[in-house]
Amino acid sequence: MRTRTIVAVLAAAVVLGVLTGRFVLPARPHAAPPAAAPAAPPPQPASGPVTERNLVTAADVAAAGVTRRVYVRDRVGDGGYANAACAGEKTLGETLGGPGAHFRGLLATAGAGPADPTLAADSADQVAREVAADTLNPALARNFTERLLLEEVPCQSEPAGHWVYGPTHTVAVAADVSASWLGTYAGGLNTAGAAPRGVEPCGGIAVLRSGTHYGVLEVTACLGTAAMTRLVRTAVTRL
Repeated sequence: MRTRTIVAVLAAAVVLGVLTGRFVLPARPHAAPPAAAPAAPPPQPASGPVTERNLVTAADVAAAGVTRRVYVRDRVGDGGYANAACAGEKTLGETLGGPGAHFRGLLATAGAGPADPTLAADSADQVAREVAADTLNPALARNFTERLLLEEVPCQSEPAGHWVYGPTHTVAVAADVSASWLGTYAGGLNTAGAAPRGVEPCGGIAVLRSGTHYGVLEVTACLGTAAMTRLVRTAVTRL
């Protein structure tokens, strides 16, 4: 009986010592926070001729949220370069002059139209289309992109019930590397002659500029604001 009492007293003393702070465990060493990854340097403005490496890829549109399988079709030459409803039925050469441009179609089908391999035979299978070319200097590229963007502005105001472009968004990546894009809104959303506020677009059109390179990217896939901004940023960075 006395043995049990002694053991109980000792146990109580240990507990009391812990409670009063007499028995202190060594503090655990704190792990050093991981070093922050160095920020990627901003892209340099482009120079020299445009090549296929400067064009948006199937992986780029997939990263923006396009889930359909995408086929890439390229050609070099002249041709329509933007929404004909806004810019008119003109070729890039007729609008700006100069040598041929690079055309890339991103299609959700292996087949293409008979007249232009960058255009799907069925417009529902057109995911995106990019046209890019180069100029003699950055000032001329800036002039060209301003003119191309102005051609699309009239389509920001259309009669109610007609499809319409939304407000202009600017994506500034670095000095002389920037883009402007306008979202597309179906006619059912146009009730007052302009794009509705607070409603997501469904694809759109972008005008790109990087150094001496310029281009137009039409996105037919139904991408919202965040996805469009991501794809346009990727496209102008690659340009």
